[in-house]
Amino acid sequence: MNERMFKDRTKGFALSVIRFVDGLPRGRSAEILGRQLLRSATSVGANYRAACRGRSRADVVAKLSLVEEEADESMYWMELLAEGGFTPHGEVSALMAEANELVAMIVASIKALRTRR
Repeated sequence: MNERMFKDRTKGFALSVIRFVDGLPRGRSAEILGRQLLRSATSVGANYRAACRGRSRADVVAKLSLVEEEADESMYWMELLAEGGFTPHGEVSALMAEANELVAMIVASIKALRTRR
């Protein structure tokens, strides 16, 4: 997957999460968890864009590590929303799968960058 495709994919993930959060039930807990999810999920694409502008390999790896952390954190908030009964697990499973795939691709990229000489 090239840089443009991954930028589009992370943006699509953020947009899907935005729509998902907008559909959460009203209530203090759901709103707080939704806000946390919204922040981490939208940060995935923003940090990936920053990584694309990295000044050195070490800088790119550091920024990609942030992408990995934010995508993993997004999965955590989705797990809490599903297990807390705020949304049916089926509703969030596609988003969780996408976050998991993003993490796997970022981890592979980080490993490849670290092994290059």
